[in-house]
Amino acid sequence: MTNKVKEYADILAEAETTRVGIAPLTSTDSDLTLKEAYNIQLENIHKKVLKGQKIVGKKIGLTSLAMQTLLGVDEPDYGHLLDTMVIENGGRISIEQVLQPKVEAEIAFILKKDLRGPNLTALDVLQATEYIVPALEIVDSRVKDWKIKLADTVADNASSGFYVLGGKPTKVSDIDLELIGMAFSKNGELVNTGVGAAALGNPANCVAWLANKLSEFDIPLLAGEVILSGALSAAIKARVGDSFTARFAHIGQVSVHF
Repeated sequence: MTNKVKEYADILAEAETTRVGIAPLTSTDSDLTLKEAYNIQLENIHKKVLKGQKIVGKKIGLTSLAMQTLLGVDEPDYGHLLDTMVIENGGRISIEQVLQPKVEAEIAFILKKDLRGPNLTALDVLQATEYIVPALEIVDSRVKDWKIKLADTVADNASSGFYVLGGKPTKVSDIDLELIGMAFSKNGELVNTGVGAAALGNPANCVAWLANKLSEFDIPLLAGEVILSGALSAAIKARVGDSFTARFAHIGQVSVHF
């Protein structure tokens, strides 16, 4: 680990603890590489694990062409899910737990077999999946005003906050992942809609990308892990008193309150 990685990991960890946003790391270090950013992320995850937190899965971000275009990239990114990030379906999140939260609706894969890249395909993912459920991800950024570039969000654990699983466990053989429709509501009003194909053509493609990307760091996806496969529509800002519900065709709904 380089001094730079340790220094930036400490800065992000302090921002998370104090809930005070920081300037983008890339604003003062335009040479920050994607590999360094992932190592910053891994450093902070390692420190949390040493303190007793448990890795329970992974999340995939930037799966839509619109978000990739916005950040000027041509691939998704990923972050780690910890047991301290879990919110019960219909549960509440204190605004004191977050800085500048947004909510996304997506499909979660629960694995029954390990997945270790490289060269995995969507078919490998489907064969390794126990079931899918609807999910909400509460994304959050330790970078002030969400002024992020790719290396900033990667270093910040892909702007992870919390997540909620809901609905009913559904076998992937019982559903067409590309065609699953989703309606996303805020405070009872429809704010956007999405479909499975919005995530790299098929959410299983996202999970395959993740397993292959993690092979660069010799990290497998493990049986029992939760994999958030990427937002099916735009993230919506959350404030005190807001409630969010995502309803998915065939697999049920999931909700959270602030």
